[in-house]
Amino acid sequence: MHKLITIFKIPELSRKILITALFLIVYRVGFHIPLPIIDAQRLAEKMGAGQGALGQLLGFVSMFSGGTLSQSCIFGLGVMPYISASIIFQLLANIYPPLEKLQKEGESGRKKINEYTRYATVLICMLQAFFWVNHIMKPEDQGGPGLAAYGYATGWHFWFYGMTSVVTMTAGTIFLMWLGEQIDEYGIGNGISLIIMAGIVCRIPDATRELIFDSTTGALKSSIWQLGGSGGADISFEKLLVLIALFVGVVVGVIAITKAQRRIPTQSAKHVRGRRVYGGTRQFLPLRVNQAGVMPVIFASSLLMLPLLTFQTLAGWSGSNAMQFLADAFARQGYVYNVFYIALIYFFCYFWTSIVFNPKDMANNLKDYGSFIPGYRPGKRTADYLERVMMRITYVGAAFLAVVAVIPSVIQAGMEIPYQVASFYGGTGLLIVISVALDLVQKINSHLVMRNYPGLTED
Repeated sequence: MHKLITIFKIPELSRKILITALFLIVYRVGFHIPLPIIDAQRLAEKMGAGQGALGQLLGFVSMFSGGTLSQSCIFGLGVMPYISASIIFQLLANIYPPLEKLQKEGESGRKKINEYTRYATVLICMLQAFFWVNHIMKPEDQGGPGLAAYGYATGWHFWFYGMTSVVTMTAGTIFLMWLGEQIDEYGIGNGISLIIMAGIVCRIPDATRELIFDSTTGALKSSIWQLGGSGGADISFEKLLVLIALFVGVVVGVIAITKAQRRIPTQSAKHVRGRRVYGGTRQFLPLRVNQAGVMPVIFASSLLMLPLLTFQTLAGWSGSNAMQFLADAFARQGYVYNVFYIALIYFFCYFWTSIVFNPKDMANNLKDYGSFIPGYRPGKRTADYLERVMMRITYVGAAFLAVVAVIPSVIQAGMEIPYQVASFYGGTGLLIVISVALDLVQKINSHLVMRNYPGLTED
Protein backbone atom coordinates (compact mmCIF):
# COMPACT_ATOMS: atom_id res chain seq x y z
CA MET A 1 0.00 0.00 0.00
CA HIS A 2 2.91 2.33 0.77
CA LYS A 3 4.28 1.84 -2.75
CA LEU A 4 0.88 2.54 -4.30
CA ILE A 5 0.65 5.76 -2.32
CA THR A 6 4.13 6.70 -3.55
CA ILE A 7 2.83 6.67 -7.14
CA PHE A 8 0.53 9.59 -6.43
CA LYS A 9 3.32 11.59 -4.78
CA ILE A 10 4.80 12.16 -8.22
CA PRO A 11 2.66 14.83 -9.95
CA GLU A 12 3.57 13.82 -13.51
CA LEU A 13 2.94 10.10 -12.92
CA SER A 14 -0.33 10.64 -11.06
CA ARG A 15 -1.52 12.94 -13.85
CA LYS A 16 -0.73 10.28 -16.48
CA ILE A 17 -2.59 7.61 -14.50
CA LEU A 18 -5.65 9.82 -14.00
CA ILE A 19 -5.74 10.76 -17.70
CA THR A 20 -5.50 7.08 -18.66
CA ALA A 21 -8.33 6.20 -16.28
CA LEU A 22 -10.47 9.02 -17.68
CA PHE A 23 -9.98 7.84 -21.27
CA LEU A 24 -10.87 4.27 -20.30
CA ILE A 25 -14.05 5.51 -18.59
CA VAL A 26 -15.02 7.31 -21.80
CA TYR A 27 -14.38 4.06 -23.68
CA ARG A 28 -16.68 2.12 -21.33
CA VAL A 29 -19.45 4.74 -21.54
CA GLY A 30 -19.67 4.11 -25.28
CA PHE A 31 -20.91 0.57 -24.64
CA HIS A 32 -24.16 1.94 -23.26
CA ILE A 33 -24.93 3.88 -26.45
CA PRO A 34 -26.68 1.53 -28.92
CA LEU A 35 -27.03 2.02 -32.66
CA PRO A 36 -30.10 4.03 -33.76
CA ILE A 37 -31.89 0.99 -35.27
CA ILE A 38 -31.42 -1.33 -32.27
CA ASP A 39 -33.61 -2.40 -29.42
CA ALA A 40 -30.64 -3.03 -27.13
CA GLN A 41 -32.49 -5.10 -24.52
CA ARG A 42 -34.06 -7.50 -27.03
CA LEU A 43 -30.80 -7.84 -28.95
CA ALA A 44 -28.86 -8.70 -25.77
CA GLU A 45 -31.43 -11.37 -24.89
CA LYS A 46 -31.32 -12.81 -28.40
CA MET A 47 -27.52 -12.86 -28.61
CA GLY A 48 -27.18 -14.16 -25.07
CA ALA A 49 -29.12 -17.24 -26.04
CA GLY A 50 -27.30 -17.65 -29.35
CA GLN A 51 -25.02 -20.62 -29.83
CA GLY A 52 -23.06 -22.14 -32.65
CA ALA A 53 -20.29 -20.82 -34.84
CA LEU A 54 -21.62 -17.26 -34.96
CA GLY A 55 -21.69 -17.03 -31.17
CA GLN A 56 -18.12 -18.36 -30.93
CA LEU A 57 -16.95 -15.95 -33.61
CA LEU A 58 -18.57 -12.99 -31.84
CA GLY A 59 -17.01 -14.05 -28.55
CA PHE A 60 -13.58 -14.29 -30.15
CA VAL A 61 -13.87 -10.89 -31.87
CA SER A 62 -15.09 -9.30 -28.64
CA MET A 63 -12.19 -10.69 -26.61
CA PHE A 64 -9.44 -9.47 -28.93
CA SER A 65 -10.99 -6.20 -30.10
CA GLY A 66 -12.20 -4.55 -26.92
CA GLY A 67 -15.65 -4.28 -28.52
CA THR A 68 -18.85 -6.31 -28.45
CA LEU A 69 -20.89 -6.97 -31.57
CA SER A 70 -23.58 -8.72 -29.55
CA GLN A 71 -24.66 -5.36 -28.11
CA SER A 72 -24.32 -3.48 -31.44
CA CYS A 73 -23.22 -0.25 -29.77
CA ILE A 74 -21.24 2.59 -31.31
CA PHE A 75 -17.99 0.87 -30.21
CA GLY A 76 -19.19 -2.56 -31.35
CA LEU A 77 -16.25 -3.21 -33.69
CA GLY A 78 -13.71 -2.27 -31.04
CA VAL A 79 -10.12 -1.81 -32.21
CA MET A 80 -9.88 -5.09 -34.16
CA PRO A 81 -9.97 -3.34 -37.59
CA TYR A 82 -7.03 -1.16 -36.52
CA ILE A 83 -5.12 -4.20 -35.25
CA SER A 84 -5.84 -6.04 -38.51
CA ALA A 85 -4.61 -3.09 -40.59
CA SER A 86 -1.47 -2.75 -38.44
CA ILE A 87 -0.67 -6.45 -38.84
CA ILE A 88 -1.22 -6.27 -42.61
CA PHE A 89 1.20 -3.34 -43.02
CA GLN A 90 3.74 -4.91 -40.67
CA LEU A 91 3.75 -8.05 -42.80
CA LEU A 92 3.82 -6.08 -46.07
CA ALA A 93 6.80 -4.05 -44.82
CA ASN A 94 8.86 -7.25 -44.90
CA ILE A 95 7.92 -8.32 -48.44
CA TYR A 96 6.94 -5.08 -50.28
CA PRO A 97 10.06 -3.01 -51.15
CA PRO A 98 8.45 0.49 -51.10
CA LEU A 99 7.04 -0.10 -47.59
CA GLU A 100 10.35 -1.63 -46.49
CA LYS A 101 12.11 1.51 -47.71
CA LEU A 102 9.65 3.70 -45.79
CA GLN A 103 10.22 1.65 -42.64
CA LYS A 104 13.96 2.32 -42.84
CA GLU A 105 13.50 6.10 -43.15
CA GLY A 106 12.97 6.46 -39.42
CA GLU A 107 10.35 8.73 -37.88
CA SER A 108 9.09 10.22 -41.17
CA GLY A 109 8.62 6.76 -42.70
CA ARG A 110 6.85 5.48 -39.59
CA LYS A 111 4.40 8.41 -39.73
CA LYS A 112 3.65 7.67 -43.38
CA ILE A 113 3.00 3.99 -42.66
CA ASN A 114 0.71 4.99 -39.76
CA GLU A 115 -1.20 7.23 -42.16
CA TYR A 116 -1.72 4.34 -44.57
CA THR A 117 -2.77 2.15 -41.64
CA ARG A 118 -5.50 4.63 -40.65
CA TYR A 119 -6.87 4.72 -44.20
CA ALA A 120 -6.93 0.91 -44.29
CA THR A 121 -8.68 0.88 -40.89
CA VAL A 122 -11.53 3.00 -42.28
CA LEU A 123 -12.02 0.62 -45.23
CA ILE A 124 -11.97 -2.47 -43.01
CA CYS A 125 -14.40 -0.83 -40.55
CA MET A 126 -16.91 0.06 -43.24
CA LEU A 127 -16.76 -3.44 -44.72
CA GLN A 128 -17.23 -5.22 -41.38
CA ALA A 129 -19.93 -2.80 -40.20
CA PHE A 130 -21.85 -3.17 -43.47
CA PHE A 131 -22.04 -6.96 -43.19
CA TRP A 132 -22.99 -6.82 -39.50
CA VAL A 133 -25.71 -4.18 -39.94
CA ASN A 134 -27.08 -6.07 -42.94
CA HIS A 135 -27.30 -9.17 -40.72
CA ILE A 136 -29.05 -7.56 -37.76
CA MET A 137 -31.59 -5.80 -40.00
CA LYS A 138 -32.80 -9.06 -41.49
CA PRO A 139 -36.05 -10.49 -40.07
CA GLU A 140 -35.91 -13.79 -38.21
CA ASP A 141 -37.37 -15.73 -41.14
CA GLN A 142 -34.37 -14.61 -43.25
CA GLY A 143 -31.74 -15.75 -40.75
CA GLY A 144 -31.27 -12.48 -38.85
CA PRO A 145 -32.13 -11.52 -35.28
CA GLY A 146 -35.19 -9.62 -36.45
CA LEU A 147 -34.53 -6.93 -33.86
CA ALA A 148 -34.06 -3.87 -36.05
CA ALA A 149 -36.58 -1.12 -35.44
CA TYR A 150 -37.81 -1.31 -39.04
CA GLY A 151 -36.83 -4.88 -39.94
CA TYR A 152 -36.05 -4.28 -43.61
CA ALA A 153 -32.95 -5.66 -45.29
CA THR A 154 -33.32 -3.70 -48.54
CA GLY A 155 -34.85 -0.53 -49.80
CA TRP A 156 -34.90 3.00 -48.43
CA HIS A 157 -34.99 1.95 -44.79
CA PHE A 158 -31.71 0.05 -45.05
CA TRP A 159 -29.88 2.77 -46.97
CA PHE A 160 -30.96 5.41 -44.46
CA TYR A 161 -30.91 3.65 -41.10
CA GLY A 162 -28.42 0.94 -42.10
CA MET A 163 -25.81 3.24 -43.62
CA THR A 164 -26.20 5.59 -40.66
CA SER A 165 -25.27 2.68 -38.41
CA VAL A 166 -22.33 1.72 -40.65
CA VAL A 167 -20.94 5.25 -40.45
CA THR A 168 -21.58 5.33 -36.69
CA MET A 169 -19.69 2.08 -36.03
CA THR A 170 -16.84 3.19 -38.28
CA ALA A 171 -16.60 6.52 -36.47
CA GLY A 172 -16.66 4.67 -33.15
CA THR A 173 -13.64 2.56 -34.08
CA ILE A 174 -11.75 5.60 -35.38
CA PHE A 175 -12.53 7.37 -32.10
CA LEU A 176 -11.16 4.37 -30.14
CA MET A 177 -8.03 4.46 -32.30
CA TRP A 178 -7.63 8.17 -31.50
CA LEU A 179 -8.29 7.41 -27.82
CA GLY A 180 -5.49 4.86 -27.81
CA GLU A 181 -3.10 7.36 -29.37
CA GLN A 182 -4.00 9.95 -26.71
CA ILE A 183 -3.24 7.40 -23.99
CA ASP A 184 0.14 6.76 -25.65
CA GLU A 185 0.93 10.47 -25.70
CA TYR A 186 -0.59 11.82 -22.48
CA GLY A 187 -1.27 8.72 -20.38
CA ILE A 188 0.79 5.70 -19.42
CA GLY A 189 1.03 2.31 -21.11
CA ASN A 190 0.08 1.18 -24.59
CA GLY A 191 -3.33 2.69 -25.39
CA ILE A 192 -4.64 0.00 -27.74
CA SER A 193 -3.51 -2.79 -25.40
CA LEU A 194 -5.17 -1.10 -22.41
CA ILE A 195 -8.45 -0.79 -24.34
CA ILE A 196 -8.37 -4.51 -25.14
CA MET A 197 -7.49 -5.30 -21.52
CA ALA A 198 -10.37 -3.17 -20.24
CA GLY A 199 -12.77 -4.96 -22.59
CA ILE A 200 -11.67 -8.34 -21.22
CA VAL A 201 -11.64 -7.37 -17.54
CA CYS A 202 -15.14 -5.91 -17.69
CA ARG A 203 -16.48 -9.34 -18.71
CA ILE A 204 -14.99 -11.19 -15.74
CA PRO A 205 -17.82 -10.15 -13.34
CA ASP A 206 -20.41 -11.44 -15.83
CA ALA A 207 -18.54 -14.74 -16.15
CA THR A 208 -18.32 -15.02 -12.34
CA ARG A 209 -22.01 -14.26 -11.98
CA GLU A 210 -22.88 -16.93 -14.53
CA LEU A 211 -20.67 -19.39 -12.69
CA ILE A 212 -21.88 -19.09 -9.10
CA PHE A 213 -25.30 -17.37 -9.29
CA ASP A 214 -28.59 -18.70 -10.61
CA SER A 215 -29.66 -16.84 -13.76
CA THR A 216 -33.38 -16.82 -12.88
CA THR A 217 -33.46 -16.10 -9.13
CA GLY A 218 -30.09 -14.35 -8.78
CA ALA A 219 -29.33 -16.39 -5.65
CA LEU A 220 -26.14 -18.31 -4.96
CA LYS A 221 -26.26 -21.78 -6.53
CA SER A 222 -26.94 -24.43 -3.89
CA SER A 223 -24.74 -26.98 -5.68
CA ILE A 224 -21.65 -24.87 -5.05
CA TRP A 225 -21.37 -26.25 -1.50
CA GLN A 226 -22.04 -29.85 -2.49
CA LEU A 227 -19.25 -32.37 -2.92
CA GLY A 228 -19.55 -34.09 -6.26
CA GLY A 229 -22.32 -31.82 -7.52
CA SER A 230 -25.24 -32.92 -9.61
CA GLY A 231 -23.43 -33.09 -12.94
CA GLY A 232 -24.22 -31.08 -16.03
CA ALA A 233 -23.62 -27.33 -15.98
CA ASP A 234 -24.11 -27.00 -12.20
CA ILE A 235 -21.00 -25.84 -10.41
CA SER A 236 -19.80 -28.05 -7.56
CA PHE A 237 -17.27 -27.40 -4.83
CA GLU A 238 -14.64 -29.50 -6.62
CA LYS A 239 -15.15 -27.59 -9.87
CA LEU A 240 -14.79 -24.30 -8.03
CA LEU A 241 -11.51 -25.44 -6.45
CA VAL A 242 -10.20 -26.58 -9.85
CA LEU A 243 -11.07 -23.22 -11.42
CA ILE A 244 -9.35 -21.32 -8.60
CA ALA A 245 -6.23 -23.50 -8.89
CA LEU A 246 -6.33 -23.10 -12.67
CA PHE A 247 -6.59 -19.33 -12.36
CA VAL A 248 -3.61 -19.13 -9.99
CA GLY A 249 -1.57 -21.57 -12.07
CA VAL A 250 -2.15 -19.73 -15.34
CA VAL A 251 -1.35 -16.36 -13.73
CA VAL A 252 1.94 -17.66 -12.30
CA GLY A 253 2.82 -19.43 -15.55
CA VAL A 254 2.09 -16.41 -17.75
CA ILE A 255 4.19 -14.14 -15.54
CA ALA A 256 7.07 -16.64 -15.55
CA ILE A 257 7.06 -17.19 -19.33
CA THR A 258 6.47 -13.52 -20.17
CA LYS A 259 9.47 -12.43 -18.11
CA ALA A 260 11.62 -15.46 -19.00
CA GLN A 261 14.80 -14.70 -20.92
CA ARG A 262 17.69 -16.60 -22.41
CA ARG A 263 20.73 -14.48 -21.62
CA ILE A 264 23.52 -14.71 -24.17
CA PRO A 265 26.88 -13.63 -22.67
CA THR A 266 28.67 -10.92 -24.66
CA GLN A 267 32.01 -9.23 -24.18
CA SER A 268 33.21 -5.90 -25.48
CA ALA A 269 36.65 -5.48 -27.00
CA LYS A 270 39.34 -3.65 -25.04
CA HIS A 271 40.51 -0.25 -26.22
CA VAL A 272 43.71 1.33 -24.88
CA ARG A 273 43.79 5.11 -24.93
CA GLY A 274 46.82 6.58 -23.26
CA ARG A 275 47.18 4.93 -19.90
CA ARG A 276 43.53 3.91 -19.66
CA VAL A 277 41.89 0.72 -20.85
CA TYR A 278 38.26 0.94 -22.02
CA GLY A 279 35.85 -1.92 -22.65
CA GLY A 280 36.51 -5.52 -21.87
CA THR A 281 33.34 -5.78 -19.77
CA ARG A 282 31.03 -8.78 -19.82
CA GLN A 283 27.34 -8.17 -20.47
CA PHE A 284 24.26 -10.16 -21.48
CA LEU A 285 22.07 -10.11 -24.56
CA PRO A 286 18.52 -11.00 -23.38
CA LEU A 287 16.33 -13.06 -25.73
CA ARG A 288 12.70 -13.43 -24.70
CA VAL A 289 11.32 -16.95 -24.55
CA ASN A 290 7.89 -15.80 -25.76
CA GLN A 291 9.07 -13.45 -28.48
CA ALA A 292 5.77 -13.55 -30.42
CA GLY A 293 3.45 -12.58 -27.52
CA VAL A 294 -0.22 -13.41 -28.07
CA MET A 295 -0.19 -12.88 -31.85
CA PRO A 296 0.09 -16.63 -32.72
CA VAL A 297 -3.04 -17.38 -30.66
CA ILE A 298 -4.96 -14.58 -32.38
CA PHE A 299 -3.91 -15.75 -35.86
CA ALA A 300 -4.61 -19.42 -35.12
CA SER A 301 -8.05 -18.72 -33.63
CA SER A 302 -9.02 -16.46 -36.53
CA LEU A 303 -7.95 -19.00 -39.11
CA LEU A 304 -9.75 -21.92 -37.45
CA MET A 305 -13.04 -20.02 -37.41
CA LEU A 306 -13.16 -20.16 -41.21
CA PRO A 307 -13.48 -23.98 -41.63
CA LEU A 308 -15.97 -24.10 -38.75
CA LEU A 309 -18.24 -21.51 -40.37
CA THR A 310 -17.73 -23.00 -43.84
CA PHE A 311 -18.60 -26.57 -42.86
CA GLN A 312 -21.64 -25.50 -40.80
CA THR A 313 -22.92 -23.40 -43.70
CA LEU A 314 -22.40 -26.21 -46.21
CA ALA A 315 -24.05 -28.71 -43.85
CA GLY A 316 -27.09 -26.43 -43.54
CA TRP A 317 -27.41 -25.99 -47.29
CA SER A 318 -26.75 -29.53 -48.46
CA GLY A 319 -27.75 -31.57 -45.41
CA SER A 320 -24.63 -33.69 -45.95
CA ASN A 321 -23.58 -35.90 -43.06
CA ALA A 322 -19.94 -35.54 -44.08
CA MET A 323 -20.11 -31.74 -43.81
CA GLN A 324 -21.84 -32.01 -40.44
CA PHE A 325 -19.13 -34.42 -39.23
CA LEU A 326 -16.42 -31.96 -40.25
CA ALA A 327 -18.32 -29.10 -38.59
CA ASP A 328 -18.57 -31.08 -35.34
CA ALA A 329 -14.88 -31.99 -35.58
CA PHE A 330 -13.93 -28.29 -35.66
CA ALA A 331 -16.20 -27.37 -32.77
CA ARG A 332 -14.59 -25.83 -29.70
CA GLN A 333 -14.46 -29.02 -27.68
CA GLY A 334 -13.42 -31.15 -30.65
CA TYR A 335 -10.20 -33.16 -30.56
CA VAL A 336 -9.46 -32.34 -34.21
CA TYR A 337 -9.88 -28.64 -33.50
CA ASN A 338 -7.36 -28.73 -30.64
CA VAL A 339 -4.80 -30.62 -32.75
CA PHE A 340 -5.03 -28.06 -35.56
CA TYR A 341 -5.05 -25.25 -32.97
CA ILE A 342 -1.75 -26.40 -31.45
CA ALA A 343 -0.15 -26.95 -34.86
CA LEU A 344 -1.12 -23.46 -36.05
CA ILE A 345 0.12 -21.86 -32.81
CA TYR A 346 3.54 -23.46 -33.37
CA PHE A 347 3.55 -22.35 -37.00
CA PHE A 348 2.63 -18.74 -36.26
CA CYS A 349 5.06 -18.59 -33.32
CA TYR A 350 7.97 -19.32 -35.62
CA PHE A 351 6.50 -17.19 -38.39
CA TRP A 352 5.99 -14.12 -36.20
CA THR A 353 9.36 -14.56 -34.48
CA SER A 354 11.08 -14.64 -37.87
CA ILE A 355 9.47 -11.27 -38.62
CA VAL A 356 10.23 -9.42 -35.38
CA PHE A 357 13.63 -11.01 -34.69
CA ASN A 358 16.45 -10.50 -37.19
CA PRO A 359 19.64 -12.30 -36.05
CA LYS A 360 21.69 -10.82 -38.91
CA ASP A 361 20.93 -7.22 -37.86
CA MET A 362 21.59 -8.09 -34.23
CA ALA A 363 24.95 -9.64 -35.11
CA ASN A 364 25.88 -6.56 -37.16
CA ASN A 365 24.91 -4.26 -34.28
CA LEU A 366 27.13 -6.23 -31.90
CA LYS A 367 29.97 -5.96 -34.38
CA ASP A 368 29.48 -2.19 -34.84
CA TYR A 369 29.54 -1.61 -31.07
CA GLY A 370 32.71 -3.66 -30.70
CA SER A 371 31.07 -6.54 -28.84
CA PHE A 372 31.15 -10.25 -29.54
CA ILE A 373 29.85 -13.56 -28.19
CA PRO A 374 32.75 -15.60 -26.73
CA GLY A 375 33.51 -18.59 -28.94
CA TYR A 376 31.81 -17.21 -32.07
CA ARG A 377 33.26 -14.92 -34.70
CA PRO A 378 31.41 -11.67 -35.42
CA GLY A 379 29.17 -11.72 -38.47
CA LYS A 380 27.63 -14.86 -39.95
CA ARG A 381 28.76 -17.25 -37.19
CA THR A 382 27.17 -15.02 -34.54
CA ALA A 383 23.95 -14.64 -36.58
CA ASP A 384 23.67 -18.42 -37.05
CA TYR A 385 24.20 -18.99 -33.32
CA LEU A 386 21.52 -16.43 -32.35
CA GLU A 387 19.08 -17.95 -34.84
CA ARG A 388 19.71 -21.44 -33.48
CA VAL A 389 19.14 -20.31 -29.88
CA MET A 390 15.95 -18.44 -30.83
CA MET A 391 14.58 -21.51 -32.64
CA ARG A 392 15.05 -23.61 -29.51
CA ILE A 393 13.53 -21.19 -26.99
CA THR A 394 10.63 -20.41 -29.35
CA TYR A 395 9.69 -24.10 -29.16
CA VAL A 396 9.26 -23.71 -25.37
CA GLY A 397 7.29 -20.45 -25.74
CA ALA A 398 5.00 -22.01 -28.35
CA ALA A 399 4.36 -25.01 -26.11
CA PHE A 400 3.31 -22.71 -23.29
CA LEU A 401 0.98 -20.69 -25.56
CA ALA A 402 -0.57 -23.92 -26.84
CA VAL A 403 -1.24 -25.18 -23.31
CA VAL A 404 -2.81 -21.88 -22.21
CA ALA A 405 -4.93 -21.63 -25.37
CA VAL A 406 -6.26 -25.20 -25.14
CA ILE A 407 -7.12 -25.04 -21.41
CA PRO A 408 -10.61 -23.47 -21.92
CA SER A 409 -11.63 -26.12 -24.46
CA VAL A 410 -10.46 -28.93 -22.19
CA ILE A 411 -12.19 -27.45 -19.14
CA GLN A 412 -15.41 -26.82 -21.08
CA ALA A 413 -15.55 -30.41 -22.34
CA GLY A 414 -14.31 -32.13 -19.18
CA MET A 415 -16.16 -30.10 -16.54
CA GLU A 416 -19.21 -29.08 -18.61
CA ILE A 417 -18.68 -25.42 -17.82
CA PRO A 418 -19.81 -22.70 -20.29
CA TYR A 419 -17.00 -21.60 -22.59
CA GLN A 420 -17.50 -17.96 -21.57
CA VAL A 421 -16.61 -18.90 -18.00
CA ALA A 422 -13.73 -21.22 -18.87
CA SER A 423 -12.13 -18.67 -21.19
CA PHE A 424 -11.75 -16.11 -18.42
CA TYR A 425 -10.37 -18.45 -15.75
CA GLY A 426 -7.61 -19.95 -17.82
CA GLY A 427 -6.92 -19.08 -21.42
CA THR A 428 -6.00 -16.36 -23.86
CA GLY A 429 -8.01 -13.68 -22.04
CA LEU A 430 -5.83 -14.06 -18.95
CA LEU A 431 -2.72 -14.14 -21.14
CA ILE A 432 -3.59 -10.74 -22.64
CA VAL A 433 -4.60 -9.15 -19.32
CA ILE A 434 -1.44 -10.27 -17.51
CA SER A 435 0.88 -9.31 -20.38
CA VAL A 436 -0.59 -5.80 -20.57
CA ALA A 437 -0.55 -5.46 -16.77
CA LEU A 438 3.15 -6.43 -16.64
CA ASP A 439 3.94 -3.86 -19.33
CA LEU A 440 2.02 -1.21 -17.36
CA VAL A 441 3.90 -2.05 -14.14
CA GLN A 442 7.19 -1.84 -15.99
CA LYS A 443 6.38 1.66 -17.28
CA ILE A 444 5.32 2.79 -13.79
CA ASN A 445 8.57 1.35 -12.39
CA SER A 446 10.60 3.34 -14.90
CA HIS A 447 9.00 6.57 -13.62
CA LEU A 448 9.63 5.62 -9.99
CA VAL A 449 13.25 4.56 -10.49
CA MET A 450 13.98 7.71 -12.50
CA ARG A 451 13.00 9.75 -9.43
CA ASN A 452 14.94 7.54 -6.99
CA TYR A 453 11.87 5.74 -5.64
CA PRO A 454 11.81 1.93 -5.24
CA GLY A 455 9.86 0.12 -7.96
CA LEU A 456 6.56 -1.65 -7.39
CA THR A 457 8.18 -5.08 -7.80
CA GLU A 458 11.26 -4.37 -5.66
CA ASP A 459 11.59 -5.66 -2.10
